Amino acid sequence: MVVTTCSHLTMPSLSERQLRRKPLVVILGPTAVGKSRIAVEVAKYLGSEILTADSRQVYRGMDVGTDKPTLLAREGIVHHLIDLVDPDEPFNAGLFRRHAAAAIDECYRRRMLPLLVGGTGLYVRTLLQGLCEAPPSDPCVRARLRHEAYEQGGEQLYARLALVDPLTAAKLHPRDTPKILRALEVYLQSGSPLSSFQSKHGFRERPFSALVIGLNRERDHLYRRIEERIDWQLSHGLIDETQTLLRRGYRRDSPAMKGLGYRQVASYLAGECNWNEMVNEFKRDTRRFAKRQMTWFRREPELTWLMIEESEPAEQTVSRVADLIHPFLEGLDGDIDTLVPHSW
Repeated sequence: MVVTTCSHLTMPSLSERQLRRKPLVVILGPTAVGKSRIAVEVAKYLGSEILTADSRQVYRGMDVGTDKPTLLAREGIVHHLIDLVDPDEPFNAGLFRRHAAAAIDECYRRRMLPLLVGGTGLYVRTLLQGLCEAPPSDPCVRARLRHEAYEQGGEQLYARLALVDPLTAAKLHPRDTPKILRALEVYLQSGSPLSSFQSKHGFRERPFSALVIGLNRERDHLYRRIEERIDWQLSHGLIDETQTLLRRGYRRDSPAMKGLGYRQVASYLAGECNWNEMVNEFKRDTRRFAKRQMTWFRREPELTWLMIEESEPAEQTVSRVADLIHPFLEGLDGDIDTLVPHSW
């Protein structure tokens, strides 16, 4: 099956047999790989809507810095799971799973094939494989840990985590404060490391029949795209957007404001670095982030990778994605009694 003009083709609606298999197409990839553009064209082909798996695009008012697709760029395709909360509101993988499940059920109700697209691996894993039974967040414990992070620095908390839960610490970046806080919170509440809960759970739930596609590019090409996008963001409103968020009272140490771009620009606005230092740090940290994303994605099971060549037009990539979707849908007409996924 070769699709050359996907915008003019639409897949037929899902059959009752296919719907019973709870099908889901997932497109993953590192930042700046080109997921958004490809996703819009694939959604046109499917006659469907996009569910965004991005831990930063859930925040309202954070558009340029999160590379949130504009209304024009969405080309009429409905995008779910963006602009869900304000930057000072808590959000986590469990909440994402709840919102995503509702959006997916709505797609099924209209006989659409849901298309999940994003770069936040934890959100995707939580949706496809479930949540472990670790204790829920405790505001008092979390507040105490945040105070300790403020007083002692994140490095001390990371060292503390390494002592009580070395397996979890080994998977985290020393500056990934939200995840470090969560892991310590679980240990303080239960006396058991987060890694033990995850090991028992095993992430073996399979609520969907999922086709998971990973997009990637050669490293040098990906890094060039990252730097070009950052240059565009800085020249198209990221400075003003960050200033506006700060004027509204959003704290620099909040999880939303510590995201890539906002953290570096806020430091520049506070006079803690000059322009060149800010830009270099922004680009360096984003390259490192893309590397961590790929490390995560490579651990995911049953993921089909598509390497995008530098000269490859988007239409060709969409055609390659469609070539994977077609046999996937045909396969859903198999033995339902043995292959139907577990219920929620």
